[in-house]
Amino acid sequence: MKRCVVGIRRSGESEPPPGKNKLTVWFSSMATMAAVLSEDNQSLLRPIRDKRPKSLTELAALTGRQVPNLSRTLRMMEGYGLVD
Repeated sequence: MKRCVVGIRRSGESEPPPGKNKLTVWFSSMATMAAVLSEDNQSLLRPIRDKRPKSLTELAALTGRQVPNLSRTLRMMEGYGLVD
């Protein structure tokens, strides 16, 4: 799994602040970050990393989650750059 540096934008901030670590994932608030990186969503990333499922159906079998739920969650995570 690649390293990910997370930041939270201040209201009205458009550019990341300068610094030694290039931020790769931005959230608009702590609440958004907590929702996106919830225990359920983190537990979804592990089988993706370890088992490398070839389809949503295979991932559903590994996780016990429904395909539509996985599809929504993965689209949201993709929007934040957590999966591709």
